[in-house]
Amino acid sequence: MTEPHTSTELAMRKLREAILSGELLPGDKLHQDRLAEMLGISRTPLRAALTTLAQTGLVTYESNRGFAVREFSFDEVAGAFAVRAELEAMACRLAAGRMTEAANEHLARLVADGDRLLEPGQLLPGKLAEYRQMNVDFHTTVMQLSGNPWITSFVQSLHNVPAASDRVIMWRDFRVMERSHDDPRRIAHALALGQGERASAIMREHITFALEHLHLQLQLYPQDFLRVPVFDKPAKGRHGGRNKRTIP
Repeated sequence: MTEPHTSTELAMRKLREAILSGELLPGDKLHQDRLAEMLGISRTPLRAALTTLAQTGLVTYESNRGFAVREFSFDEVAGAFAVRAELEAMACRLAAGRMTEAANEHLARLVADGDRLLEPGQLLPGKLAEYRQMNVDFHTTVMQLSGNPWITSFVQSLHNVPAASDRVIMWRDFRVMERSHDDPRRIAHALALGQGERASAIMREHITFALEHLHLQLQLYPQDFLRVPVFDKPAKGRHGGRNKRTIP
């Protein structure tokens, strides 16, 4: 990943990552002074970054209310997952015929990194960012191996629906995490054998399963399912409608 060349690009990258990772949640009001302090960036490039992200659909702007993280309906999220599933399945089919020893080793290392992070029998809160990056790297690598840059481009645009992003790690149920992490292992193995259709089917099921589990998480934790893990139980009243949050 190339380094940003301007303060605006840096601000946009930091802000986008905060939204996609769940540090900033749908509906959050984005007060520029507090946000600049939170992300360690100045107001001028932050304002430009917010304007750009409003154009891409990650944030919204109203003249009398300012900027906020965009909220999406579940149907919109489900639609993004469906397109992601098909595009990344296509990436697997194409990648199978382009695998090299180096590519196989790289995917195997990423799977091994995930194994190491899950070895304690839970995803420790301090390891969430590392596990998330491993997941992003795996999906990105498969798309790049496909040799079709349009797949990567279109999937990246789908990440503007934050809940559909590959940065979302649903960490509350460790058994689900283990089951989900086994998919990249099987995908990497199928690709190493040149079995494109098999890898494609596993990838499609992997993303479809993530949507199904997301639906459950939205029902159980409508206000905080994207937050950094704290391994707590649902609080009373958490099943109600979500309230907009203002950046403290």
